Order: sequence, then C-alpha cells, then structure tokens
Amino acid sequence: MSPAALLGLLRLASPALPVGGFSYSEALEAAVEHAAVHDEASAAQWLSDQLHLTQARAELPLLAAAHAAWQQHDAARIAELNAWLLATRESAELRAQTEQMGRSMLEWLRRQPTADDPRVALLAELAPAPSWPIAFALAAVHTGASKHEAALAFGFGWAENQVQAALKAVPLGQSAGQRILTRLAQELVPLAQAALTIDDEHRQAFAPGLAIASSQHETQYSRLFRS
Repeated sequence: MSPAALLGLLRLASPALPVGGFSYSEALEAAVEHAAVHDEASAAQWLSDQLHLTQARAELPLLAAAHAAWQQHDAARIAELNAWLLATRESAELRAQTEQMGRSMLEWLRRQPTADDPRVALLAELAPAPSWPIAFALAAVHTGASKHEAALAFGFGWAENQVQAALKAVPLGQSAGQRILTRLAQELVPLAQAALTIDDEHRQAFAPGLAIASSQHETQYSRLFRS
C-alpha cells in the first residue's frame, strides 16, 4: 500500500470522520438496558458475535463487491448492491443509520479533490439513499486501496466506534476498551480475507437477536445513542 493510500484509509476509519458513526450503538445500548451486556466480558462477546454474524457475512462481502463495481464503473451493479443492503436492515433505526451515514459520506466526498469523479454523481442518484458500505467503498477506491485493505479499514472503523459506544453505555474504562478492540482486530484479519470470497448467493444478513434488540431500542425510554 502506498503512503497516500494508507493515510486515506486511516482517515476513513477514524471516528473523527464526519459521518456520525459515534452516535450509533447498533443495539448495544438496548443489550445494556436488558442486562445482556453488563461488563467487559459480555461487551466483548456481544461485539465479537456481531462482527462474525453481521459484519463478516453481510457488510464486508458487500463492501468488497461494491469496491469492484466502483472500479468497473458498473452503475447497475452498484444499484443492485445498495438495494440489497437497504432491504436487509431489519429495524427502522438500522435502516436510518446506514442511510444517514451514506448521505454524510456523499457530502464529504463532494468536498474532496475527487468531487468531479462521475461516480460521486452516481452515488448521489441511488434511491432512496446511498447506504454506508456503498459510499465507503467509493471513498476507499479514491484512496487507491485494494478491496482487502478497504475491508480491514471498514471493519476496524466499525469496531472502534462500537467499543467507544460500549465505554459510554456499559460503562467501561479505557483499558477495557482497548482489550476489546485488540480482540476484535485480531478476529477481523481472517474475517476480512474470507469476506472477499463470499459471493452474492452466500452473502447473508441474519441476526434475529440483533434485530430484536434494535427494535426494542426504538422505544427505549432513556438512551444516549440513535440506534
């Protein structure tokens, strides 16, 4: 990887990227409310399960497919992948999250030196909104990173945001958060590689426990996060 590509990916994976990732817990807050997550061990297991069951089987394979489609300027393929991702969001919150983050990434891309790339206009045309993995994939292509490198950056960015949510919601200390992040990073390496081999037929988004927790969060009385 070139230094420019590395720095570009670090920007995309950073919680400071202005897409609002820090404001979502992806149902972790609901799991805390119902005591399914209550300490470092249970938080680590919850996030590990989510990494294996949703990120590794849905988001990361979709991201890899979108990366290839963006490189080929394949508008039909991008629209197909975006529609699949939106259709698999099982709660209003999760659907709103991926749309909001996708739109925010689009606005960020419009302020970059590559804003005149016709693929940015194509991203804006996706209806009803570009999803987060689809938008991230285009940003990663702009850095010159490979789809494997893009998957690692996407997965680590997700892990870091979710660990930060756990620190606030459980709550946990910084050292506990770093131990969880180390575990997730170690697990991410083989999962990101395996995701590159998952085709459309085997890509799946089936995590009923997460869907139930997300639905419960939508009516939770007191909450810090938007999902």
